[in-house]
Amino acid sequence: MKSMLNRNGILRKSVFYTGLFIFSWMWSVSAHAKLTIEISESYENALPIAIVPLQWKGQAQQPPEDLAEVIRQNLRRSGKFKPIPAAELPARPTLPEEVDYTQWRPLDVDNLLIGSITDQGNDRYQIDMRFLDVLRKKQVIGKRWSNIPGRQLRQVAHIMSDLIYEELTGLRGAFNTQIAYVTLKTVNGKRRYTLEVADADGFNPQPILRSPFPIMSPAWSPDSRKLAYVSFEKGRSHIIVQSLDGTYRETVASFKGINGAPAWSPDGNKLAMTLSKDGSADIYVMDLKTRKLQRLTRHWSIETEAAWAPDGRSIYFNSDRRGQPQVFQVFLDSGEVQRVTYEGRYNANPEVSPDGRYVAMVHGQGGFHIGLLDLKTNQFNVLTQSFLDESPTFSPNGEMILYAMNQNGRGKLAVVSPDGKTSQTLSVQDGQVREPAWGPFLDR
Repeated sequence: MKSMLNRNGILRKSVFYTGLFIFSWMWSVSAHAKLTIEISESYENALPIAIVPLQWKGQAQQPPEDLAEVIRQNLRRSGKFKPIPAAELPARPTLPEEVDYTQWRPLDVDNLLIGSITDQGNDRYQIDMRFLDVLRKKQVIGKRWSNIPGRQLRQVAHIMSDLIYEELTGLRGAFNTQIAYVTLKTVNGKRRYTLEVADADGFNPQPILRSPFPIMSPAWSPDSRKLAYVSFEKGRSHIIVQSLDGTYRETVASFKGINGAPAWSPDGNKLAMTLSKDGSADIYVMDLKTRKLQRLTRHWSIETEAAWAPDGRSIYFNSDRRGQPQVFQVFLDSGEVQRVTYEGRYNANPEVSPDGRYVAMVHGQGGFHIGLLDLKTNQFNVLTQSFLDESPTFSPNGEMILYAMNQNGRGKLAVVSPDGKTSQTLSVQDGQVREPAWGPFLDR
């Protein structure tokens, strides 16, 4: 969580960055472990779809990765599709001419994926994809990937999932994206923090930074090549920008007092952040090229958790200037500030959907839940019911919201759809995970 709460749910300047962070990380954690996914709900009207295991063409008994299963699980987790179990498939064709469409209609299947994976030697593979419309009896997607290293096979499966998702929904899929998060491991009584990046399904976790100091508030650059985050090196908060490949790491904010809650502008040229160098905690914008600061808010209260509107013209943020935390919006050209949330006494940690229509937030009502405000209709809905939910972050297509939660005393990540009808949890097998951030689309 980017902000600090006391027992009454009020932001406190004196413990702004240390109190709740320690509270949220009281448990021992195993870092750098694959996230496991549990699907708790799905749409009742999910569309049946057939994903036929890809034919294996190689000397080994089986391919190094079951691409069809990866695709099947991706589509299932979206809540929009109900893949037919592999054991219930009436046939396993590889080419369109091998498909008997009459076999698939009794399953109420409108679409069918077939294809193959061929061993090209030296840990290189060719993948052929054929996606068919059963009703029209024709191929609608045909793709081939050649010379693919074994370590990248899952990524091809995610790309295939994205192609299917876009074909059937009209929206770009977000399976071939990444998430960042923070884990903590206690070794010999000492805490070890790790900032990790993994595929959107929790596989292929990679450590970006290991540190004995707390790491908070990771934020993706729009080009997906860098992360900004808060580190407590040298005993106090700093804002760091680091490239994922490890070739670049720089402290961009190390002012007196609070340096926190970084957020990239849509063009990647600026960072919004919370600084208290001039007394109160306010929202500033830093030009990353010149390091020039623009102060957006001037108030005795705590102003934090900046989130850019997609057009880059305004910033949403959290403030307790009305006595209890609420979400406000400040316009960069005029400095005008307007209140956004009125539902309940506590709304914080705003995140804006990629299309600018929705604002997700932490909503306090008998616990802390994820709430969603429709800026077009002004309708507000509570999406989650667990006790301590925080740090919402949208998938780049706006179809899912990733957040941190506390379930039975364990810190996990969870995903919920904006309509609240499908959800899933992601956790490390024997520990805790917090501070999620869903990355942008990767290059096609």
